[in-house]
Amino acid sequence: MKKTLIFLCLIIFCVFIFSGCRPKDNRIVLQYASWGSKSEIDILKPLLNDFEGKNPNIKIDFMHIPQNYFQKIHLLFASNTAPDIIFVNNLNLPVYANAGVLEDLSAYQSEKFYPQALKALSWKGKLYAIPRDVSNLVVFYNKSMFKAANVPFPSKNWTMQEFLEKSRKLTKFPETFGVSFEEDLLFYLPYLMSEGGGVLSDDLSEEIINNKNSQRGLKFYSDLRKVYHTAPLASESASATMAQMFLQGRIAMQVSGRWLVPKYREDADFDWDIAPFPKGKAGSVVPLDASGWAIAKSSKHKSEAIKLITYLASKDNIGKMTQSGLIVPARIDVANSKYFLNNEKPINGKVFLDVIETSKPTPVSVNYNEITDKMNKYTEHLFN
Repeated sequence: MKKTLIFLCLIIFCVFIFSGCRPKDNRIVLQYASWGSKSEIDILKPLLNDFEGKNPNIKIDFMHIPQNYFQKIHLLFASNTAPDIIFVNNLNLPVYANAGVLEDLSAYQSEKFYPQALKALSWKGKLYAIPRDVSNLVVFYNKSMFKAANVPFPSKNWTMQEFLEKSRKLTKFPETFGVSFEEDLLFYLPYLMSEGGGVLSDDLSEEIINNKNSQRGLKFYSDLRKVYHTAPLASESASATMAQMFLQGRIAMQVSGRWLVPKYREDADFDWDIAPFPKGKAGSVVPLDASGWAIAKSSKHKSEAIKLITYLASKDNIGKMTQSGLIVPARIDVANSKYFLNNEKPINGKVFLDVIETSKPTPVSVNYNEITDKMNKYTEHLFN
C-alpha cells in the first residue's frame, strides 16, 4: 500500500512538472523594438538585464529587427500589436507622429540634450522620442596620401574652392581619387545646404531642389565626378564601397559619418583624421539626424516604459553605448566626457561636436520616402 502511494505521488509530481505547471510570472512585460548591429546589441542586452535586476516587477521582451525595420514596425502598428517602446529616427518619425500613434514626450525635454537633437525628434512642436544619438557628416581624410602629395591638411575654415583644389591635387587617375561620391541623398545634401539650398524648405511647405542655391550645390557635386573627375564613376568603383576604397588608399577624402569610426580604427593601416565639411556660400551646413526612444500611444505600461527610457538615457548608459565609437551622443555631458573624447582616433574627434552647432536637422515630411525616391530618379542621369 505504501509503495502504491509513493508511486502515485511520483506520477502526480511528474505530470505536474512536464505539463508545464510553473509558478506564475506576474511581472509586467515591456516590449522594446530596435534595429542594431551585433556589436550594438551586445552592449544593449546587459543594460536591459541590469534594468530587470533593479526592477524585478518588469520583464523586457526585446524585439531585435535587424532588417526591414520600419516596414515591420508599420505592420505592427497596423495590426494593433505595436511594442511599448520603439527605437526610431527622425527620418521616419513624422509618419508615426502625424498618425497619432506615438506618445507626446514633451514633458521630458531636458537641457541635458543638444537642442538640435530634440528638434529633430519633434513634430509640430511636440517631442516624440527621447534622444540617444545625433548623426552628422564630416570629411574623413587619409593623412598619408596628403603628405605624399605635399597637400596641406584641411583647416577648420576651409572653403569649397579649397576642397576642390585639394581633391584635384590628390587625384592620380586611374589609381586614386581625391574624394568619395555616393548617390544617396544623405551624402550630397551637405553640398546643397552649404550653398543655402536643400530638397525641402525648413517649414516643409515646398520642394526647393530647383532653386538656384540647390542647383549650384548639386552641379558642384556632379562636377566632382563628371567634369573634374576627382571622384570615381560608378564603373570605376565597381563593386567596392567608398569605405572599402578609402581603406584601400584609393580615395583621399570621404564624406561620411561617425558610424565608420570603429571600422577605421580597426582596419586602417595608415594615418587618418577628420575635418568639418567645407564652407559654401551659406557656410558649412550639414544635415543633422537623430535617433531615440519613442512610446506607443497604445502601450498599457507607459510609466514602466518611461522608467526604462530614463534608465537607458542616463549619462552612464549612453556613455557605454558611446565608448565603442559608433555614435555621437545626444547628451551634452556624455559628448564632452571621456566616453567620447578618449584620445583615440580620430585625433580631431571633437569636430563631430563642433559641427553640431552649424548642422541643421534634416527637413522631413510625412512623405519623405517618396521625395527620396523622386530624388533618386532625378539624379540618376545627372550623376552618371
